[in-house]
Amino acid sequence: MALTLLTITDFPLVKPGDDLAEIIFSSCIKQDLQVKPGDIFVLAQKIVSKSEGRLVNLTTVIPSDEAIRIAGITEKDPRFVEMVLRESNEVLRTGVNTLIVEHKKGFVCANAGIDHSNVKGDWGEDKDWVLLLPEDADVSAEKIRKGLEKKFECKLGVLIIDSHGRAWRNGTVGMAIGLSGLPALVDLRGQEDLFGFKLKITQVGAADELAAAASLIMGQAKEGTPVVHVCGFPYPLRESSLAELIREKERDLFR
Repeated sequence: MALTLLTITDFPLVKPGDDLAEIIFSSCIKQDLQVKPGDIFVLAQKIVSKSEGRLVNLTTVIPSDEAIRIAGITEKDPRFVEMVLRESNEVLRTGVNTLIVEHKKGFVCANAGIDHSNVKGDWGEDKDWVLLLPEDADVSAEKIRKGLEKKFECKLGVLIIDSHGRAWRNGTVGMAIGLSGLPALVDLRGQEDLFGFKLKITQVGAADELAAAASLIMGQAKEGTPVVHVCGFPYPLRESSLAELIREKERDLFR
């Protein structure tokens, strides 16, 4: 068994309105990369958000009283905080340079995933531009997947990832925020181990495991490799969604 991950090289800068499926297909042809049924493409959230025009210039944002209050605690720009509030269901933790929220799609992360890095708009100062997560990354993944399957003429999976922190541990890791055509969660309950013991609670966060692996070779700074081609994913492809990975609030012991 082998799992192979390969970055798509010479990937162009993505602009609002760009067709990611077409760009990925053209880049694979240029790189002479062989794509087979069951392969997966892992995409950095930023290129998806950029293609969908999820850019906001903070000079256009008027902060609410609540945003101003939280900005005083976090020492963040009140306009930035306002955008975080608009993208969130609930604020969970605040502190100096810390704003942890439940995103509108149900997962917990810092700053609702809004980011300044590698973001540039077509007017004004670069420091004033921020990038929001896709409106619905599952829908984004499905659209891209259908485009790729049409071009490559085979069954594929698409995973959209972002870098998130974790409770109790330092450092960020790649995590799934949207997917199509591959399992988010793999249920191994009932299967036997080496000694015949039947597993009782084991469920594998396969999409997050793949996200972390792909993030290792994507990089976080100026690498310019936001797409990874994956061959040898060890589980059968199937329809799925991010919802499989979101723990119900009543079972969430970390809030």
